[in-house]
Amino acid sequence: MKDIQQIGIIGLGLIGGSLSLTLQARGWKGKVVGFDANEEHCQKALSLGIVHEISEPTSWQNCDCIVIAIPIDAAEKIMPSILDGISAHQVVMDMGSTKASLCNTIKGHPKRSRFVASHPMWGTEYSGPSAASNAAFEGKSAVICDKELSDMDALEIVEKIYKDLGMHILYMRSYDHDIHAAYISHISHITSFALANTVLEKEKEENAIFELASGGFESTVRLAKSNADMWVPILMQNRDNILDVLNEHISQLRKFKSCLEKENYEYLRELIYQANSIKKIIH
Repeated sequence: MKDIQQIGIIGLGLIGGSLSLTLQARGWKGKVVGFDANEEHCQKALSLGIVHEISEPTSWQNCDCIVIAIPIDAAEKIMPSILDGISAHQVVMDMGSTKASLCNTIKGHPKRSRFVASHPMWGTEYSGPSAASNAAFEGKSAVICDKELSDMDALEIVEKIYKDLGMHILYMRSYDHDIHAAYISHISHITSFALANTVLEKEKEENAIFELASGGFESTVRLAKSNADMWVPILMQNRDNILDVLNEHISQLRKFKSCLEKENYEYLRELIYQANSIKKIIH
């Protein structure tokens, strides 16, 4: 990224840390400054090479792009003040999992056009700087929302960052993004949390869980290890869309339950065949 000399990252955990490490691993030679409210995260990020320097965002006048990679409720609180402090050449981007509420918060801000709302569709169940990877994002999608509200040069900088990460870019309205995210990402986490709680409630032998859990259970419940501090704000902000998804999901579960109660195995077979059609989309 020859035209981007310095990046500032607020939030030095999985996403912000992986952004820095991956860009550096793919040949970018610029400087990364960072800030995290957790002092241990700051020191860990320095030791891992995620950042070259720790400093307050108020001193980031030389940053070409400021990346917001913190829980979405915290991002919403600080975004107006971040925009207040930037110059006309600086760009702000976020990497949060919901978009509509944040975009609504700053829609009247005089520097709104220097902001690019985005969401890289990548993550793991782990958190903190130690979870950051230098091989993240490649081949995944990055969603940019409401691009018509951003200045062209700001948009081009964020597009270049995601392309240099090896991602392909999709464009959506922020409202539409949140609907799709509820169906594709957020329901998966709720299902995983619920399944983990079901097993923990019914199976009291921890050794049995450990010894008998095969690949199917392990892959399904993997997301249950995700950080509550990140996911509670996401679920709160996307509440209406997620409730709609949950209602449909519960309806589908009831169909399976009814088949077993009534020994209707033909319909059970139909439900599974119907689910199998997802393989035409996901290989």
